[in-house]
Amino acid sequence: MKGGASPRIPAMGFIAGKLLRILLAPGNLSVLLLAWGMLRVMRSRGRRGWPLVAMVTAVLVAIAILPVGRWLIAPLEARFPIPALGAHVDGIILLGGAVEPRRVDGAVEAQVNGAADRLLVVLALARRYPQAKLLLVGGEASIIPRGSSEAALTRDLLAAQGLDAGLILVEARSRNTIENAIFAKALAEPRPEEIWVLVTSAAHMPRAIGCFRHVGWDTIPFPSDFRGGDGAWDIALVPHLALVELAAKEWFGLLAYRLLGRTDEMFPGPSP
Repeated sequence: MKGGASPRIPAMGFIAGKLLRILLAPGNLSVLLLAWGMLRVMRSRGRRGWPLVAMVTAVLVAIAILPVGRWLIAPLEARFPIPALGAHVDGIILLGGAVEPRRVDGAVEAQVNGAADRLLVVLALARRYPQAKLLLVGGEASIIPRGSSEAALTRDLLAAQGLDAGLILVEARSRNTIENAIFAKALAEPRPEEIWVLVTSAAHMPRAIGCFRHVGWDTIPFPSDFRGGDGAWDIALVPHLALVELAAKEWFGLLAYRLLGRTDEMFPGPSP
């Protein structure tokens, strides 16, 4: 396998990566630093800690007022343009992240989240290319298993929209992007001449394409779920911070994946 990709990330490494991502998320990190600063203020009776509190407060105010999130996510979302596809496509790959499990009367059902635009794009592509295989990729990405894979939930949701279940392939083992690429390729067994389209969020596409190239599968990137907005100015901490967290996750993910040897480029871009 190109780049020596491991078929499975060890459990402890997977959990450590998840915990580190939670810890370094800008919102969580801000709360921890504010708590530490206030603790120092109280323990020193006001002599220490205020500079840290002031710094974190200033950063949060800047995020609330300035379009920091849009600045961070814009290069990610602009990296791959929406392609003009030809008359024939052999397969469509949808990476997990658009649905979550929801328990209703003891049964597990699919619940869409903020990345639901991925599903709309896949539905449109599947109807445009009705003979193309549809590969749904994604197991349980949470540390504590909830009993149902993202791919299986997505299959049920798409089948309810009238897609041919016989053309849907389900990869339900992968827990992160590099495992998405490894297990998806093993299941699909694509031939060199086949045309496969990869659908995921625009901000996630550079890391996803980097992983698929690393395992030797050259797919056509079809970005969706653009979060950068139309550039309108507003003041709002919560949505702005959420956008910063999404962008930070992808930038840190690109750096970590390159350092860990899961991609061959720091910032994968369009093929020549």
